[in-house]
Amino acid sequence: MRVWGLTGNIGAGKSTVARLLAQRGVPVVDADQIAREVVAPGTEGLREIAARWPQVVSEQGVLDRKALAALVFQDPRERAALNQITHPRIAFEVAARLRALEEAGQPVAVYEAALIIENKMYQGLDGLAVVTAPEEVQLARLRQRDGMTEAEARARIAAQLPAAEKLRHATFAIDNAGSEAELAAQVERLYSAMQTKAR
Repeated sequence: MRVWGLTGNIGAGKSTVARLLAQRGVPVVDADQIAREVVAPGTEGLREIAARWPQVVSEQGVLDRKALAALVFQDPRERAALNQITHPRIAFEVAARLRALEEAGQPVAVYEAALIIENKMYQGLDGLAVVTAPEEVQLARLRQRDGMTEAEARARIAAQLPAAEKLRHATFAIDNAGSEAELAAQVERLYSAMQTKAR
């Protein structure tokens, strides 16, 4: 099975690209979704977070993701501590899901994650699609979608590797600055490239 990575900075639109690929029948393993699952109520991941940052877990055992983000995005050491808790669990689950897809006979799958390049995971992939958008578009999406202040949105963007650096590793670049139709046309070309490589 061929595995393509799909990445892009926050607010660039990688989840939209993933959805369009899924509509074309390409299975997508979403690291963000798995990241939520490994810290769900009752998990060992959440217990470790509660031990370090008790203020971000409610009495009912539910993680306040916004409060945790506010803590870790202001301090690289705190972010590293969170990554040590979550990343091994996410990697284990991603590998299990990709293995299941391969065993089911899927010819191609997509691994969608924000940190593919930062974690050097692209080196083991068959291709890498990088989604970009102008910073003002990212800011507008974060403020509208997630209710962030401009300062919060800028801090999130600043915490990530610049898009230009990510593009250096891209097999396929998607510019999500235009219309939905323009994005769909680019996704169709990406889909064709994936099918060609899968043969």
